[in-house]
Amino acid sequence: MPAKEHLPALERRILELAETQNGRVTRSQLLALGLGRGAILHRLHSGRLIAARRGVYTLGVGPETPEARWLTAVLACPLGTVLSHLSAAALWSVLRADPPVIDVSTPHRSGTRRDGIRLHRPLDLPEEEVTEHRGVPVTSVGRTLMDIATVVSARTLERALDEAEFLGLFDALGIQQLLERHAGTPGAARLAKVLERHRPGSTRTRSPLEEAFFTLVISARLPRPEVNVSLAGYTVDFLWRDHGLVVETDGRASHDRLTQRERDSRRDAVLSTAGFRTERFTWTQVTRRPEEVLSVLRSLLQTG
Repeated sequence: MPAKEHLPALERRILELAETQNGRVTRSQLLALGLGRGAILHRLHSGRLIAARRGVYTLGVGPETPEARWLTAVLACPLGTVLSHLSAAALWSVLRADPPVIDVSTPHRSGTRRDGIRLHRPLDLPEEEVTEHRGVPVTSVGRTLMDIATVVSARTLERALDEAEFLGLFDALGIQQLLERHAGTPGAARLAKVLERHRPGSTRTRSPLEEAFFTLVISARLPRPEVNVSLAGYTVDFLWRDHGLVVETDGRASHDRLTQRERDSRRDAVLSTAGFRTERFTWTQVTRRPEEVLSVLRSLLQTG
């Protein structure tokens, strides 16, 4: 392709627009720029445009990144639509899952269904609650947390709050203002309830095994431990400070080696000197023999 400055004016405008949209353009945008319907059809037949979704095209073959997929869905919907709910949580990286059905929110009351897109029509979507992230129009972090509050478990919402704090995205004042703005709505009520008892960042787990163990503990209604905190020069997985108890969850990959077992022994000895007992549980114990794990914990937390 010739350098952009050597392209005809219309081609240059199309390319510049596509560069701002992950290589995507819409039919309505091309028409607004002056490209006729016949010219669009010709470019589709020749491969200069490739249909990504109905009314959304790419300029040639490009990488199908998550951002491109999300933006394509947004562009396929009415003007003013933004990524939202679980898809927005994935874009902001506060939840790890990327659902195959893409959530979007639109201020419009109408709009046709699109395959693979879940269209939300909120009664209120203020301008201050939408933004752009990684080139994709999206609900703000606070609005995203409020939106997912009614569709995920309380623990999953806690994890999203923890991750938002870890990434520097949690704005306590902004969240408070958002909750006041949407007082009485189910999402605001659920988010407020979780925030009453949960400090963002306080239970951030770093692996599926840690999360499985923590979920086991809270499901059994045992006292909540501190998670991944510094103690005696180490970061311990779980700590019941008042009971003098540390729990480490040992994944096979990091704990089968002799050198790792020796490090663990030295670590346990240091913590013991500091007045803390260390218990270790494996993936098999946590996931296949949970009652065994809970029996040990109950005994130690009652006597500690």
